[in-house]
Amino acid sequence: MILQESQTVELKESWRDEFLKTVCAFANTDGGTLYIGINDQGEVVGVDNIKKLMEDLPNKVMNTFVIVVDVEAMDEKGKQFVKMTIPKSQIALSYHGKFYARSGSTTQELKGAALQRLLLKTNNFSWDEIGVDNATFDDIDTETVERFVIRATEYNRLPLGINSKNIKQLFQNLKLLTKEGELTRAAILLFGKEPTRFFSSATFKIGRFRGTDPTDLIIQDKVEGNLFTMFEQVIDFLKSKYLLSPISYQGMQRVETLEIPDAAIREAILNALIHKDYTSSSAISLRVYDPIVSIWNDGELEKLSIEDLSKEHDSYQRNPLIADIFYRAGYIEAWGRGTLMILEETVKSGLPKPKFQSRQGGLEVIFQRNPMRLSDNIEMLPNSQISERQQKAIDYIRLHSTISNKIYQEINNVSKPTATRDLQNLVSLKIIEMTGTSGENIKYNLVGS
Repeated sequence: MILQESQTVELKESWRDEFLKTVCAFANTDGGTLYIGINDQGEVVGVDNIKKLMEDLPNKVMNTFVIVVDVEAMDEKGKQFVKMTIPKSQIALSYHGKFYARSGSTTQELKGAALQRLLLKTNNFSWDEIGVDNATFDDIDTETVERFVIRATEYNRLPLGINSKNIKQLFQNLKLLTKEGELTRAAILLFGKEPTRFFSSATFKIGRFRGTDPTDLIIQDKVEGNLFTMFEQVIDFLKSKYLLSPISYQGMQRVETLEIPDAAIREAILNALIHKDYTSSSAISLRVYDPIVSIWNDGELEKLSIEDLSKEHDSYQRNPLIADIFYRAGYIEAWGRGTLMILEETVKSGLPKPKFQSRQGGLEVIFQRNPMRLSDNIEMLPNSQISERQQKAIDYIRLHSTISNKIYQEINNVSKPTATRDLQNLVSLKIIEMTGTSGENIKYNLVGS
């Protein structure tokens, strides 16, 4: 018999009362099994006086935690050992005033945010429904409330007779006030004038990095405000500053298509805002590299695996009040199809499937970029001053800051004389300007950049 320690298995050669903290950890997590008389290598070494252990252990656990454990006497080749099965507790348990939980094959003391999550979970509370001390209705942005009511009314997702004139009544109906009348954390995050006064991690960082180097930051923006405002500002920054919208023409109509499908990127950003663990000190991050775009938010998946995100699954929310308000405003649906929609919209656009992965205690969504992707049936306007090749060069400069004659040749598959002629034409139109004096030193950048 060879056993190995894991999230639900712990091995001890002999019993010491301090191992009650391991029992506490199992009960506070998902339950587990504690073997006594087996060494760290998983080999049975046996215990003395197993009869006394069988009598003492259930009593020690009951007296300490008031839970019932199943204790069995086991035997392997004449060596006796004890198997103790610990159930998951319905309330948070402590040992000598400290709370413990399992993390992998280790027992860890819970403090701060981790302890708060355990206490909320075992008391059937979500983090976002707790009241905020010292927050008043003066901290609420009435314009955001009005915009929400307009949207929610259009989607027919507000109770009859509810409007933005009586914010207190509105918030009571939406469960954004506690029984004591305090504004909830969800209320401040969704509608607050300045949520970072109360929650420092309610921020969204956007960065553009050169190549694939996470240390080579070119530009960055930090977005703050309530979640509705933050969402719209992040989208605006992406479209105006960080992502490309290659231009094509359908007949006489100019078409700009965001390089990553708009619906997919919006859903990924909404997921990050709604499911973020706001007890963490980390901001949501959106990193734009040459080949990929990465969106990361702190917070482990709730009752789901990474694999579940790519198939039909139920919806589990870390912040159910926040999710409900975004649903009422028509930003999301309530059936757990967000990640499936991200996959479907991205693949439909011709890009590879995005990748979901766990990283640093949170969830990351990675989109592949293809900024030079254009419509399959481009038709240029008659007498247009800018050709498809030149537009591609402009898009390249927006992404990389400059372009050279050689790169122009490569991305357009043209000769040097053609590249020179096209670039000089853009210079004469005062769209780009030339820097450098000769040869490979000559670069082109957008006028005024």
